[in-house]
Amino acid sequence: MVIKVFLASSSGSTAIKKKQQDVLGFLEALKVDYAPLDIACNEDNRMWMRENVPVEKKPTNGIPLPPQIFNEESYCGDYETFFDAKEDNAVYAFLGLPPPPGSKEAKEAYLLENGPVENGTIVNGTDDAEDEENLEAEEENIDDDTLKAPVKEEEAQEEAEDEEAKGEDDQPVSEEEEELRQLEEEEAPEVRGGRRRSDRGSRAGRRG
Repeated sequence: MVIKVFLASSSGSTAIKKKQQDVLGFLEALKVDYAPLDIACNEDNRMWMRENVPVEKKPTNGIPLPPQIFNEESYCGDYETFFDAKEDNAVYAFLGLPPPPGSKEAKEAYLLENGPVENGTIVNGTDDAEDEENLEAEEENIDDDTLKAPVKEEEAQEEAEDEEAKGEDDQPVSEEEEELRQLEEEEAPEVRGGRRRSDRGSRAGRRG
């Protein structure tokens, strides 16, 4: 795969020259192989560039300005999109190239695909803050359940005791039991009186 950079060697615009130098200098710093294609001296290059830049990427006048960047036949972007990719450490993705091993972009791509690595093992790629929130929520649910269980048991026991107490108070007394109570109350003083009389008789006999 060859990166094609369309530029104008004889452009009178200082801004265009600066953008072209910025792109070429950055590609050289990354050691990316590229082919500079001059549109000022080569009509075929100019026509090919204009025809292959997507319509939605062309300016209102329909004539795209250099530098324009391609990966073989695939359009990558202009200077503005290249600059944004450079700021985001995503130049290789912008160019459609695999990042070299050990590069910052390669590490970021690996983290996005596999998640962070701890002690040689891949950790699930979820956000740490989200994991902490989920863990806290689970702990709160566990605490609520453990606290609610004894409270429910105590409430159930209290309700059972209340029901038993109500059952004893509300239990109707049969007529036989009522009569038995009355007889016991009536016999109690008579028994006491009889005992007193017998005691007196025994005492009088002893005296006689």
